[in-house]
Amino acid sequence: MLDWFKKLMPREEKFFDLFEAHALKAQEASRSLRAIVEGGPDMAEHCRTLSRQEEEADEISYEVMQAIRRSFITPFDRSDIKALSAALDDAIDQMNKTAKTVMLYDVTSFEPNMKAMADKVIAMADLITEGLPLMRNVGQHSAKLHALTGQLTTLEGEADELNDRGLRDLFKGAAQRDGLAFVIGSEIYDHLEKVCDRFEDVAHVMSDIVIEHV
Repeated sequence: MLDWFKKLMPREEKFFDLFEAHALKAQEASRSLRAIVEGGPDMAEHCRTLSRQEEEADEISYEVMQAIRRSFITPFDRSDIKALSAALDDAIDQMNKTAKTVMLYDVTSFEPNMKAMADKVIAMADLITEGLPLMRNVGQHSAKLHALTGQLTTLEGEADELNDRGLRDLFKGAAQRDGLAFVIGSEIYDHLEKVCDRFEDVAHVMSDIVIEHV
């Protein structure tokens, strides 16, 4: 009886608008992150931009939570909505933590593998931005969504490999000259890896939703 009643009730479409806005904010933040690890005279400004984007993402996340409380019917399970929003928010938080680390330690140059990992972050953000609008009709786009989440998992694995290579290079290079440089560099690598991990979390939630609704 309850399932029949739910089918008659209108679903809150605002969730999809919020998901897509959140993804776009992550996409913007990924560009700011890449600009930061490029270095240069505008790096501090890029860090401030990323901080502002993180605050704007927090506002979207807050609105998602408010929409859950207001809505009788949601397009997906409430726990999935929370998990999706939280994973997106965590990814942007990690980007901002990277920027804060850069500013805290006055880092001015970045390893090639850091830049390559930031490229992976952009690629993952782009895929999520492409995929979330398809969630408006999961059944129709299930195959495409499955392919996109698979690509996200692949990119996360590639980022892990870059992280491992980067840490080895850092240890063989900077660590031999300056132990603090290794500590700072490894912290930046850790944040970059966590950004990719959180984007993979988004992929897992999207995949779970597809499985549940197809």
